[in-house]
Amino acid sequence: MKENQGAVYAYQIEYWTVFLSVTAGVAATLTGLIFVAISINLSRILEFPRLADRAAESILQILGPLIVSIWALVPGQPRLLIGIGMAVAGFVLWILQTLLQYRSFTREHPRPVISILLGQSSTLTFLIAGISLATETLGGLNQWLVPGVILSITAGVSNAWVLLVEILR
Repeated sequence: MKENQGAVYAYQIEYWTVFLSVTAGVAATLTGLIFVAISINLSRILEFPRLADRAAESILQILGPLIVSIWALVPGQPRLLIGIGMAVAGFVLWILQTLLQYRSFTREHPRPVISILLGQSSTLTFLIAGISLATETLGGLNQWLVPGVILSITAGVSNAWVLLVEILR
C-alpha cells in the first residue's frame, strides 16, 4: 500500500462498510444488554437521585455508534450528506450527553472526571468525524470515527458496570 493511500480511504465511505456493519451489530447488541442490566436493577437505580440519568447516558453512549453506522450505511448517499448526518448526530448526542451529565451532577456524589471526559469526548468525535468526512479535511474517519466508536462503547459499558455491579456494593 502506498504511504498516502490510507488518507484516501479515510474519506471514501465504501471502504468503511465492514467496519460500520460490525459497529452497528456490536452497538445494537450492547444496547440490548444495557436495557437488561437496567431492568435487573431498576428499583435500586431509582432509589438514587440522578442515577436514572446515568442509565439514560449509558444507553445514549451505545446508541451513538449505532446511529452513525446506520446513517453511513444507507446506500447511495453522497459523502457530503453522510458527513453532515454524522456531524448532526454527533452534535445532538453531545447536547443530550451534556444535559444528562449536568442533571446527574451532585456535590454529595461527584462523578469521576474521567467518566465525564470519556462521555464528552466520545460524542464530540462523531461531530468532528462528520465535519472531516464532509470537508475531506482533519484526517478523515480513521482519525475520528474509530476513536469515537471505541470511546462510546467504553463509556457505555463502564456506565453499565456501575448500574449492574457497583450499585449493589
